[in-house]
Amino acid sequence: MSLKKSIFIIIIILLIDQISKVYVKTHFALHESVDVFSWFKIYFIENDGMAWGTKISDFTSLISERTAKVALTLFRVFAIFGIGYWLYDSTKKQSSKILIIAIALIFSGALGNIIDSVFYGVIFEDSYNQVATFLPEAGGYDTLLHGRVVDMLYFPLIEVDLPEWVPFYGGKRFNFFEPVFNIADVAISTGFIMLIVFNKQAFSSKPQ
Repeated sequence: MSLKKSIFIIIIILLIDQISKVYVKTHFALHESVDVFSWFKIYFIENDGMAWGTKISDFTSLISERTAKVALTLFRVFAIFGIGYWLYDSTKKQSSKILIIAIALIFSGALGNIIDSVFYGVIFEDSYNQVATFLPEAGGYDTLLHGRVVDMLYFPLIEVDLPEWVPFYGGKRFNFFEPVFNIADVAISTGFIMLIVFNKQAFSSKPQ
């Protein structure tokens, strides 16, 4: 598989990811939702940290949240260069199509979320109790490298109130699947799943 084809995949995923994020950011207030189906909602939240909203500052008090945010964003930027080289090297060596597609998916997803983290704080208003404006005259909600990742895909496949007799969680609301994510997250997850499920084919020495 050629580098040009993998770049085409990256561009398509990036466009879908960013168009969906900009649309949600400019049409929804934070925590606003719309039911698409009973099991699928567009639910706008913003992620200021890593996966599931985890922050570096959650693990140590030696670093402030803002410093941790910059460190995380810079780490992502450096990581994307490594993934990009991996993709270039894999196409040059004519590695398997599965491996190249998987890397392209991971690269596009990582880059999509990096764009949010680096630029969204500058180019958007905040979304608290309002629909944000793109490129507001008064400036964005934060500085460069302090943007928050836009998430909107929510699949509450099961929502039930657990009976009181259930240990530890009795009487509480149970949601499955609870995480809210975006197209970039889907691309990253799909890429990693491909590498795990098709491990032998992905890392085969024979071009496919």
